[in-house]
Amino acid sequence: MSVFLDNAATSFPKPDAVYQAMDAAMRDVGVAPGRGGYRQSLAAARIVFEARSALARFFGVPDSSRLIFTHSATESINIAVFGLLKPGDHVVSTCVEHNALARPLHLAKKRGVDVTFVPSDSCGIVSERDIARAMRPDTRLVALAHCSNVTGAVQPIAEIAEVARIGGALFLVDAAQSAGFFPIDVESIGIDLLAAPGHKGLYGPPGTGILAVGAGINLEPLQVGGTGGSASTPEPPEQMPERLESGTINTPAIAGLKAGVEFIEATGLEVIRAKESVLVGQLLEGLHGMPGVRLYGPLQGERGAAISFNAEGHDPASLGFLLDSTYDISVRVGLHCAPDVHRSIGSYPEGTVRVSPGFFNSETDIDYFLRALREIIS
Repeated sequence: MSVFLDNAATSFPKPDAVYQAMDAAMRDVGVAPGRGGYRQSLAAARIVFEARSALARFFGVPDSSRLIFTHSATESINIAVFGLLKPGDHVVSTCVEHNALARPLHLAKKRGVDVTFVPSDSCGIVSERDIARAMRPDTRLVALAHCSNVTGAVQPIAEIAEVARIGGALFLVDAAQSAGFFPIDVESIGIDLLAAPGHKGLYGPPGTGILAVGAGINLEPLQVGGTGGSASTPEPPEQMPERLESGTINTPAIAGLKAGVEFIEATGLEVIRAKESVLVGQLLEGLHGMPGVRLYGPLQGERGAAISFNAEGHDPASLGFLLDSTYDISVRVGLHCAPDVHRSIGSYPEGTVRVSPGFFNSETDIDYFLRALREIIS
């Protein structure tokens, strides 16, 4: 029996429609949009346009041209941070960020941007009141992750969005762990910049991501080059999305991402979330009852699907190795690219074992994992 429980890293398997859409785009289209007026190029442009429209609809982005494709949430965050901030600007973030946001902010700090990192509680949750206290007249941006990839802790982004708005700052949300699991409407919440990967909860392939850019926000491009249009000038185009999408776009991957979003819409986000929540509850109950097991993050209430734990007397890496080699169970061990989270919850430097079920897991999978873990730690 093979069980994949690392969906917080990459959802697997994908819906069949994702594989089929990518195969068709590669075999039947096979070219990039905007590089010709012939039928294949026009078909590629149609795929990208329809995918952009589907994702804009999914996230409540009113103007689909302001949703750009990237190769990851990390690239999206870099475009937002370095395209917006200038020396002398102030940013408010948190002490529980993934390196996808923490490292760009640390680099921005070296370049003259002032950054305040607000601490969390022991579960990894940050109070909007602490965010408000960190705000200054020169605060340009509030930036944080919606949901932790380590603890599953969910931040109060609607309340934080209001704090940012009152303070005259823009609000950047890293939705790597929440897109496709929690409903996100950028307009109703008040999100100015939304970064999300395609390969996690949106069921797209690796190497896909999006950045939604609010109206009136003019970001400097992270890179410039060919865009398939405006070829007569050495300056990058002003219009979106071309301004931020230089280079050859990955049409087959975007076709797969479109199919992933359509799968969510056809299945129902609430159906997906309900099933994953049942599996998370089963895991929390089973782990909580094991002697010597310490769970991190919230045990009740709203949370994401990532669950971290340690077992007394067992190194996380050894547990992960035994689960894989003896039981063919895939989990993640270590710091999960989020060392600041582990410093905040007390699991640094060894990290944790992380289990993250997905929609295609079953209660049988969770039972098998719990039995295997009991055998190892006993």
